[in-house]
Amino acid sequence: MSYYPTSQNTSPLSESHGMIDTYHIHDLLPNQCGSVLVQTVDAPLTLVWSFIRQFDNPQAYKLFVKSCSMRAGNGGVGSIREVVITSGLPAKTSTERLDELDDNMHVMHYSVIGGDHRLANYSSTTTVHKVEEENGKKNKTVVIQSYVVDIPAGSSKEDTCLFANTIIGCNLKSLAKVSEKMAATC
Repeated sequence: MSYYPTSQNTSPLSESHGMIDTYHIHDLLPNQCGSVLVQTVDAPLTLVWSFIRQFDNPQAYKLFVKSCSMRAGNGGVGSIREVVITSGLPAKTSTERLDELDDNMHVMHYSVIGGDHRLANYSSTTTVHKVEEENGKKNKTVVIQSYVVDIPAGSSKEDTCLFANTIIGCNLKSLAKVSEKMAATC
């Protein structure tokens, strides 16, 4: 797992992935923080994307999601979901809107629009990329997820990013584990 701070000017990944500049470089306001996380998955892109694109079923790989119900839409752009968070986290629910879902470019973007948590104005983009054969390994996929979020009053930029990076990092590792397990049985 790799972490990169979000920056409007530079990205250590832009040479490797042409979509980075388009989807993962964000202009941050003084009261915001963000980051870019990268996870390699030993599974085919189509399999990995099939988990990510399920806006109505994030609990398929997100460990901190207890349940999800659709409030509006059918899982396409404009849909709104209500996510119930597992106990032990400083949140109970999150209301989220699907802003972009591109099955050809493998891009998903959603925004948090409400809920019982401190992550105001959270916005996340995930892109999925096929990796060419490397060291005899086929069907490798790279998942890149970036986010921007307001820094809550009484919290620091570092603490806010650490919290978000930890949750996203766990989710990406879980995505890799679930995808790799399914790929091994196919």
